[in-house]
Amino acid sequence: MSNTKFTSEHEWLRLDGDVITVGITDYAQSHLGDLVYIQLPDADTSYSTGEEVAVIESVKTAGGIAMPFDGKVVEVNAALNDEPGVVNEDPLGAGWFFKMTVTDTALLNGLMDEAAYKDYIATLG
Repeated sequence: MSNTKFTSEHEWLRLDGDVITVGITDYAQSHLGDLVYIQLPDADTSYSTGEEVAVIESVKTAGGIAMPFDGKVVEVNAALNDEPGVVNEDPLGAGWFFKMTVTDTALLNGLMDEAAYKDYIATLG
């Protein structure tokens, strides 16, 4: 998973060519509990950094995913509409939320790698 980066908001981003796949971490899904609803962003739509692009509802709470960088959503994981629990079962794989493109993939270099993310969540208690 060397091409996977993590945010302090518990999202993961995986670069494949010039496309970035975005999802939430195992830490995030375990703290949210069983997911019951996911509102995905619109494909072929551009979003600004920090703009909420997805809504997540669980048995415990509701939250959202913010756009990590200015970019365009190019694909969404439509399977999550019918099966949001896939995120609980496989958050770093089949439970991805959307794929996006950005003008500069080097932006990922400013995010945490897996070891740094593990250290970060260890400080959260």
